[in-house]
Amino acid sequence: MQLPQNTIIAVADGEKLSLFQNEGDAANVKLRMMPSTDIDSSKISSGGRHSSSAANPDDSQQNEDGFSSGVADMLNKQVLDGKIKSLVVVAAPRTLGEMRKSYHKSLSEVLIGELDKDLTGHSLQDIEKALAAA
Repeated sequence: MQLPQNTIIAVADGEKLSLFQNEGDAANVKLRMMPSTDIDSSKISSGGRHSSSAANPDDSQQNEDGFSSGVADMLNKQVLDGKIKSLVVVAAPRTLGEMRKSYHKSLSEVLIGELDKDLTGHSLQDIEKALAAA
């Protein structure tokens, strides 16, 4: 995948988000970790925030879906504010599906690629290799 300089790479799963910026050029990707951003994961359908219990095993999935939606909202805001000019989203398949539901039209316009892999917790080199191979 060709990543122009300054492309933002969002690496997410249902619990964590890491943001990187390509300081290299399209041919030589060199990712730099960006400061973490707070995510509003309160967008959970009916019931809001509540503690998990054995009676309702879907609570953790609702929390993950809420986090995914919160990540998309944060990315939408940064795109609309002009802070992101090109974007790649790398996310676990289910997370990516949840995020897509919340993409703003403007985000879709700057989105240059998606990778449906869970690379959270992987090294910078692993992420760079996965992007180069995509």
